[in-house]
Amino acid sequence: MKAKLYYLLEQRAADCRYFVIPLWRGSGYTTMFAQVQMPHILFTGLEDYKARGTQSAPYFTVSYYNEFAESKDLVLIRGDVVFTSKISDTEAKWLLETTQSFYLKDVRYKLVERFNKETHDFEFKDVLQALDMPIL
Repeated sequence: MKAKLYYLLEQRAADCRYFVIPLWRGSGYTTMFAQVQMPHILFTGLEDYKARGTQSAPYFTVSYYNEFAESKDLVLIRGDVVFTSKISDTEAKWLLETTQSFYLKDVRYKLVERFNKETHDFEFKDVLQALDMPIL
């Protein structure tokens, strides 16, 4: 990723460390919980997080390496699926791209801010609509 985008992600993540993303499966979706602690993002199922809190094991982890940010304008990204029984490589890739889009696109970032700062006003259906997913 370009260094400028990484720095924007890092800045926004410092303010808004959590978000929820629906992961479409078959005729419905599983809600994933993202914990953004730069230079890492941890993804786990929302139900697992509700049950175990910070003790819940991540399904998928992402690490950013910014050693080339200054010299090459490049930040490397590594994703590791921890539980292949919980999430596929394809789903993990989509989850990372989608989460980054919520943090990097201004219109979508408003939902991340609302989730973290104005929780009582947050509506999950707005996330579904932003992703063109049906409201079940």
